[in-house]
Amino acid sequence: MRLFDPAMKKALIVRHVPREGAAGYLQPIEAAGYHIERVDVANPDFAGVDLCEPDLLIMMGGPMGVYEHDAHPWIPLQITKLAQRLERDRPTLGVCLGSQMMAAALGAPVYPGGKMEIGFAPIALNGTGAASPLRHLEDVPVLHWHSDTFDLPQGVELLASTRHYAHQAFRRGANVLALQFHAEMGEDARFEDWLTHFWTDLDMAGQCGIALRDDHDRHGPEAVAAGRAMIAEWLGNIRQD
Repeated sequence: MRLFDPAMKKALIVRHVPREGAAGYLQPIEAAGYHIERVDVANPDFAGVDLCEPDLLIMMGGPMGVYEHDAHPWIPLQITKLAQRLERDRPTLGVCLGSQMMAAALGAPVYPGGKMEIGFAPIALNGTGAASPLRHLEDVPVLHWHSDTFDLPQGVELLASTRHYAHQAFRRGANVLALQFHAEMGEDARFEDWLTHFWTDLDMAGQCGIALRDDHDRHGPEAVAAGRAMIAEWLGNIRQD
């Protein structure tokens, strides 16, 4: 049995739905010396969780929109807590819905983008070159699965875009990284759950599940390897209090 060392750094993963976890990013997070804990927003205890406390906060994706407060009353609470964490510049990573939560917490609007972006495709890096951890993703097809977007918050640096969505990734200093795409997905069996549970998304995007599964098998390992290198580099450069 692996015992938890209280001296280890703590990483908290916030899951908005169980089928969207950290997947391929778990490896570099653990390799960087973090003890990983998880909390689901559906857990009644979530309301009492201190999001400022963990050494690293990771917020994953979900099918809900940041603006759907009536359907998901935990959203404004999470944004308020997240804003407090970002005000303190605590290390924070957001993926897809998590990136949209970060944009909202930094004061930017989040809204439907008008197009369902689904499938494996490269991102275009925005003028950061070797200075950005996203350099590991250059020319690598990664998974996209979203239709919402956000305005770029003040004081952040845009890192990547695609043809359909200009704001695919941003960072603020060394400690805050937001990724709209899913470079963590490519080797996780839960991808089959995405195809099953989000089939209406495929219809809206005009995507074939069989073709997308084939792309996942072809591009997934390279995407995950590049995603892990990106996260490992970012974790190696963050500054703790």
